[in-house]
Amino acid sequence: MPAPLAVPVPFLLHLPGSTVEDVAIFCVAVLVAVTVSAESQGLAATLLGDRQPGGGTRFQFNAFLHLDPIGTLCFFVAGFGWAKEVKINVANFRHPRVYLMLSRLAGPLGNFMMASIAASIYALLTNFGFEDKAFSSVVVVNLMMAVYGCICIYPLPGSSIVGAIFHGGEGFAKTVRYFCLVSPFLLLAWFIVARLLDRDVIGAVLHPIVRSIAHFLATGM
Repeated sequence: MPAPLAVPVPFLLHLPGSTVEDVAIFCVAVLVAVTVSAESQGLAATLLGDRQPGGGTRFQFNAFLHLDPIGTLCFFVAGFGWAKEVKINVANFRHPRVYLMLSRLAGPLGNFMMASIAASIYALLTNFGFEDKAFSSVVVVNLMMAVYGCICIYPLPGSSIVGAIFHGGEGFAKTVRYFCLVSPFLLLAWFIVARLLDRDVIGAVLHPIVRSIAHFLATGM
């Protein structure tokens, strides 16, 4: 039976304390998670009708082009983050608000699928006696991104749920635009303070969920 994953939930770097190997595998896991999230959203938007000539700027498979500065910092602070916003033209959708929500939520779904694939490879390697840390980190980082990504706060994909349910006038839209400008910084600040004080209220709720899913994917139990 496969052993539990070789990295904790959340997988956080501690300087000093983390080895060069820890930093390397964490960065690779982040690049994988960000790419999967962005490409999944782009693919879903394309399938739902928002096609761009030649794929546009969506299907680059270059992780560095999908990195969002604040979202990347959040990975190092809280163990999760977000990709650069995928450009979607809702005018091409038959049902704009619903299809936009489905396109955005394809990001967390893609991360969950990536975690499942990595967990299968991890289980295979451990069955043959190999000690693994790389695929364990891919599992954890992708699951963190998938679970946190469902929170209904911009710029997380789950914020599209609010847009699909609520629809106000120009005043409402203006308020949303202002909030979208500051919310990435508010999220990062929240998790910086939470880590400094070692009192992560959100993590206390979501980390057990991530641990349970990770354990199930890795061991089948």
